[in-house]
Amino acid sequence: MIRTVQIQSKKELAAFIDFPHDLYANDANYVPELFIAQRDMLSPSAHPFHKHGKIKLFLAYQDDKIVGRIAAILNKRHNEFNNSNDGFFGFFDCINNIEVAQSLINEVHNWLNQNRIQTVIGPVNFSTNETCGLLIDGFDTPPVAMMTYNKPYYSTLLEELGYKKKVDLYAYQILAEDFNDRPLQLLATLTKRLAQKNIIIRKINLKNFEQEVASLLEVYNNAWDKNLGFVPMTKEEFEYLAKDLKLILDPDFCVVAEHNGKVVGFSLSIPNINQVLIKIRRGRLLPTGIIKLLLLRKKIKSIRVIALGVLEGYRKLGIEAVFYGDVIKKSQQKNIQTAEASWILENNTLMNRAIQQINGKVYKTYRIYDRQL
Repeated sequence: MIRTVQIQSKKELAAFIDFPHDLYANDANYVPELFIAQRDMLSPSAHPFHKHGKIKLFLAYQDDKIVGRIAAILNKRHNEFNNSNDGFFGFFDCINNIEVAQSLINEVHNWLNQNRIQTVIGPVNFSTNETCGLLIDGFDTPPVAMMTYNKPYYSTLLEELGYKKKVDLYAYQILAEDFNDRPLQLLATLTKRLAQKNIIIRKINLKNFEQEVASLLEVYNNAWDKNLGFVPMTKEEFEYLAKDLKLILDPDFCVVAEHNGKVVGFSLSIPNINQVLIKIRRGRLLPTGIIKLLLLRKKIKSIRVIALGVLEGYRKLGIEAVFYGDVIKKSQQKNIQTAEASWILENNTLMNRAIQQINGKVYKTYRIYDRQL
């Protein structure tokens, strides 16, 4: 018999976080999330999302054994910004059993119905500013930092429950030996040309981190605002994310474009910390996880290009090409072997074309689903 339980206690929350470790115990490509990070994200007192959003967490049991989990999510800012009436499901993990999946989805639908929601979208873990999308192609390698991973059968379960494709997200892989050097060859010329327009390219100043973060937030909320499902981040949310990223940030890979002192674009690539996290059992830093993190971090030879955006009015001046050239140059200097550019909306023609021109190849595809209630 299958029964579902809404999370009420710290013990149940820990079980919710830990369930994937057991589900993927024999999967060599599974990367455990850090327990402390997941706990804080799902705790209303810790994560700033909860100031404007609401979540309900559910576990599914079969014969007193946990067999699935899911979160029902209401994002008020998403609906206000997009003039929509959407709800979300996220943090979805489940054994290959349609009855278990149905029981979890029913909990989401029932709660969202109570809140008069019309459309359910997922999997989205709060918003598209956090991890989102169901992996539907590219199961042969582990996910990179801040990207999702799941069993191949998840798509079948969701589609049997009436969910249909909303949009696909692409992850491109760029191998060191395949780098197209053209952006690198143009780097000096384009940088000089931009300087003549009083546009300078510089790396982030960590000594002035708070002000830098404020400037990047302004660019982020304006340069990405046309993306499907985008919702602006609050100051608190962006600062929370920046604080986390600072722990792994290589400032050489965070570059900004500045015009007369105003930040008008930025490029951010992060070390693929998943190359270390995959070795940390059940996402626990103590007692030995922190040692592995410190020892193995220097051996990371992979990056994720996580953001590259320029304000409207400054696009097609060469800033984007300089960002690409800078990433290639720094990667060669640091002996980076692979880079993933992700995620890119399937209908973002300009960005897809730009990455293909530097010999990026789609090697993973993620899908966001929706259905009417």
